[in-house]
Amino acid sequence: MNTEITLRPVQLNDIDDEYCSWYVNSDGHLNYFTGSGRTFSRELLVKDFKEGIESQRWYYHCILNEAGQKIGNVKIGPFDLRNKTSDLVCLIGNRTYLGKGLASQAIMLANQVAFNHYDIRRLQGGMYASNISSIKAYTKAGWFIEATMKGFYWVNDQPEDRICVACLNPRYFS
Repeated sequence: MNTEITLRPVQLNDIDDEYCSWYVNSDGHLNYFTGSGRTFSRELLVKDFKEGIESQRWYYHCILNEAGQKIGNVKIGPFDLRNKTSDLVCLIGNRTYLGKGLASQAIMLANQVAFNHYDIRRLQGGMYASNISSIKAYTKAGWFIEATMKGFYWVNDQPEDRICVACLNPRYFS
C-alpha cells in the first residue's frame, strides 16, 4: 500500500472522538509516546492546542491520507525563538496506518513546515532506545542520532537510554 499523505494545521473541530481515541493507550501504542506516562483527555488536548496558538510557541498539524482522512498529527514546538530551535513529535494515531512508512513521510513534510514556515534552524527530539521504529522513522526523514543519554528513562524499575536525534535547516547549516 503506497499511501500519499499531506499535512495541514489542526483546527479545533479536528479534536473529535476519533482524534481523542489516538491518545487512549489500551493497546500499548503510547507506551513510547510520553516519557512521563501522562494520560490525555479531550480537555487536555484542546487546552494544549489552544495554548500553542495563543502563545505562538507550538502548533499541531494533521496528517491526512490521500482521501483526506486524519491518520495522525505532528506537533512542532515548543519553539525556542531566541535560538530558533524546536521539538517535533509525530504520532500515527490511526493504528491501521502503522508500519507503512508514513511517520517518516510526515516527519519529512513537517521538517519543511518547521524550516520554511516557522524559520526554525534546528529540530531535535529524544526517544527510548528500545523504540526502534521511531528511531528509524526520524533517521529515514533526514534526522541524525546526536547522542545517547545513558539511563535517562526509568522503565519497569530499569534504566533505559534516551536516543537524541536532530535535523538541521540547510539554510543555516552548510
